[in-house]
Amino acid sequence: MRPALAQAVPRIPDGHGWWYEPKFDGHRTILRRTEETVILYARSGRVVTSHWMDLAVAAMQLPPGTTLDGEAVIWKDGRIDFAAAQSRAASGITRARALAAQRPASYLAWDVLEHPNQGQVTALPYTQRRQLLVDLLHDIPPPIQAVPATDDRDIAAAWYEGLQEQGIEGIVAKKGAAPYPLGRRAWLKVRHADTEDALVVGYLGPRRRPHRLALAIGDEGGPIRLSARLDPVLAGRIGEALTAAEALGERRAEGETYTRVDGYLTVEVLAGSGRHGTLTVTRMR
Repeated sequence: MRPALAQAVPRIPDGHGWWYEPKFDGHRTILRRTEETVILYARSGRVVTSHWMDLAVAAMQLPPGTTLDGEAVIWKDGRIDFAAAQSRAASGITRARALAAQRPASYLAWDVLEHPNQGQVTALPYTQRRQLLVDLLHDIPPPIQAVPATDDRDIAAAWYEGLQEQGIEGIVAKKGAAPYPLGRRAWLKVRHADTEDALVVGYLGPRRRPHRLALAIGDEGGPIRLSARLDPVLAGRIGEALTAAEALGERRAEGETYTRVDGYLTVEVLAGSGRHGTLTVTRMR
């Protein structure tokens, strides 16, 4: 299943039928409980179970036939620490397990895609899926929890204004009557940071410490743009994440040659930074 995506908007939408959820600053993760085990997938479909083994163990409490959509996050000193989640996701198996022992992860679920009794439920309205999710997780203890949700815009605005210090980066709005939008940008997101997502489809320079990135803004399919030169620390982190990417030969964009890779890594770029020049990468997603 291709996970649903959200389109950035400047303000929280108003009107009949909207539901709102806090937007947590972590790693998008699909969690699937099979008859025998638990498998976790990144947004790209890449299996990331070994990076989040503590969540896989906790999810064994779920009934087989359950697939959830949500966010893997790490709490530190009462707030969500994206850098800690980023380090975990970019680590090798041994280091990921060591980091899990130091700071266990939490899984914040906002949707159910497959239900143990009803099978695939993506065609159901959001409100029905939300009730299924709440009922499903009612007796499941942390670290697996359902995210808060409300149909009151005033409450959503209070979350947006009051929870930033806890690591809540914004609000996601969804139509209550809508099915799960597989692979489409049907949800809306309002973020404090003026950034947008870009898919890494290649790099310039050495793989371990790339100088620049080849990027598809939003999703693969649009014109490929080249980033500005990366900050050295950020380049090292991205280089670690790129070690597992499959090289697909050389391509050209904006008059330069880059090494094409299997796109699964997402970064944030400053919104609008690519209008008259190269894109400025702020961090990995």
